[in-house]
Amino acid sequence: MSLASLEKLSQVPLKTEYRSDSDDLVQDFYVPCLCRSTLYQRAVGFFTSRGLEVASQGLSTLIKNGGRMELIASPVLAAEDVDAIEKGYRDRADVVTSSLARTLECELSEYTTDRIAMLAFLIASGKLEIRIALASKSASRPHGIYHEKLGLFHGENDECVAFTGSPNETSGGLVGNFEAIDVFYSWDDAQGRVARKKDNFDRLWNNQTKGLDVLDFTECAKDLLQPFVPDYPPTVEPVRPRVYIPKDQKPKLPISIKLRDYQETAIRNWFQNNGRGTLKMATGSGKTITALAAVTKLADKGKLNGLIIVCPFRHLVTQWSRECTNFGFQPILAFEGYGNWLSQLNTEIYDSNSNESDLVSVITTNSTFVSDKFQGCLRNFPERSLIIADEAHNMGSDRIRRLLPDKIPWRLALSATPERWFDDHGTQAIFDYFGEVLEPEFTLRDAIKSGALVEYRYHPMLITLTLDEQDQYCELSERISKLWHLRDAEDNAALTILLSQRARLVGVAANKQTELRRSLEKKKNDSHILVYCGDGSLRDEDSNEQLRHVEAVCHMMGVDLGMRVATYTHQTTLHERERIREQLDSGELQAVIAIRCLDEGVDIPSIKTAYILASSTNPRQFIQRRGRVLRKHPSKKVAEIYDTIVVPPDNVINYESERSLFRKELNRFAEFANIALNSGEARELILPLQQRFGSLDI
Repeated sequence: MSLASLEKLSQVPLKTEYRSDSDDLVQDFYVPCLCRSTLYQRAVGFFTSRGLEVASQGLSTLIKNGGRMELIASPVLAAEDVDAIEKGYRDRADVVTSSLARTLECELSEYTTDRIAMLAFLIASGKLEIRIALASKSASRPHGIYHEKLGLFHGENDECVAFTGSPNETSGGLVGNFEAIDVFYSWDDAQGRVARKKDNFDRLWNNQTKGLDVLDFTECAKDLLQPFVPDYPPTVEPVRPRVYIPKDQKPKLPISIKLRDYQETAIRNWFQNNGRGTLKMATGSGKTITALAAVTKLADKGKLNGLIIVCPFRHLVTQWSRECTNFGFQPILAFEGYGNWLSQLNTEIYDSNSNESDLVSVITTNSTFVSDKFQGCLRNFPERSLIIADEAHNMGSDRIRRLLPDKIPWRLALSATPERWFDDHGTQAIFDYFGEVLEPEFTLRDAIKSGALVEYRYHPMLITLTLDEQDQYCELSERISKLWHLRDAEDNAALTILLSQRARLVGVAANKQTELRRSLEKKKNDSHILVYCGDGSLRDEDSNEQLRHVEAVCHMMGVDLGMRVATYTHQTTLHERERIREQLDSGELQAVIAIRCLDEGVDIPSIKTAYILASSTNPRQFIQRRGRVLRKHPSKKVAEIYDTIVVPPDNVINYESERSLFRKELNRFAEFANIALNSGEARELILPLQQRFGSLDI
């Protein structure tokens, strides 16, 4: 935890000045110091909870170290607040407290995310105290504001790093603005600058500074944030020592990676196709590594000045970032608030256009990619650039494909399933822009045969509906059958609604949970389990209230069976997703219960067993889900997949609509069974269903 050893441990030279044109203030200075501190003291002109999120990597480590933070900030008073103070309508302390409460409430109305949880936890646990500094009534400028910028990191053995400079503790101050700070170290402080800074802060904290009144705001903030206090310390992606990578260093293939033959062939074919094409490779077979290997070869040829990587989700941005670091470069991460990345990206674009040897690289999400801010950056991107689209089937949507940049010469699309479901036009748009599928197309069978993925056993679980569910199913099926002829018509909203209602009914069929419980009773001491639930609700037998399927399964596994479980839905924050991933990987959690959020890209190779309680007929979904559990891991030789099949009631078997839809279900089960280790056993189990529905050809 030694601050003095920071330079040696992080391989980043300590400096006496950090400036936005050459340094990343957060990653080069704030986070490394926070990670090695037990006390962080900060006095600033302005403070927002967004500032906490920017430095949250270091703050989470500060918490783990048993550390705390003391903050002094200046309030931003509205005109009516100043008027109330001047006319003596209200006590000044009350006015200031109310003003700050309004500021927090405004943030709470916009964000109920990790930074609010971080702020609430820090204050509730006594890890953060906040005091407010304002000009005293007797001061020469009674309406002036406290605008000093002072910070102190305290470590072991009375080590201290002090700094002064322009940034406030806000996202704009830490990231968005052009800022500079001067830094002083207690182990090299011949002029006593650190001691004076410590004394200045102590006098401020104890309300002993002439011309200022310092008020305690901690209790007010604690009351306001109480509803947002999490049950456990919030965390973020694990803090790793920042690797010092010179700006002019080119991407390079790590020594630890040896490309497989199919990866080498795909890269060679991509170059022969003038740097365009689509990699159609099974989930877990190394699309990311293949793409980055192509980047290194393009950089070696001296032809690459810009790299854009587009992902559908934020957690994939994080995964790509880790891989890029392994390849020797660190892209800008552009998602959510543009104050975190816009200024830096524009600066690097300018530098790259001015110096053709510089590489500007950025990883972004689909939603940020289509934003006006990011599109503005794209217009100035270097001409010799490459765009990589992960899970590229998303690129075929109307909103995204019209914004794909024509000026980018090199293009690479990645997907196990690039074809869009019932959208031939969108599929063709992907191939028109990125290029057709490159040889070799690497299927799941190929990946298992080559050893890129593990083998698996497949266990179909036949589920019957309850009497009440059968009645609802038959009623919906009859109505669907009457509208089935509209399935190819443009105006088929009524049919779509009915199909959706029946899919939800099937997705949360009560006997699925019964079968799941029966299976898990034999495995309740196992770990590395993934359960996919439906996104509907069912009625709780005890309370007679509607309960989301994911919540019902979580209660059954966590409370009834006593297993260590967590849910993973669209409401799970990015930081909490990373925590869950780590806990499942380590075995601290036995199982994760998800809806659809784990379908694309999440890398948890240690998963050994998957239960699929609900699935669409879209091949992309079940291909992604199957690949999710087949990734290689030292502790895993064979994976187990349990897949539920709801058996329709006999009295709907003659409906054309029912036969057609259930045939798609059987296609999925046959696809799973055909390359399973126990293929014959699995196929024998679903044979009676094939006979019932006249689908023996599947």
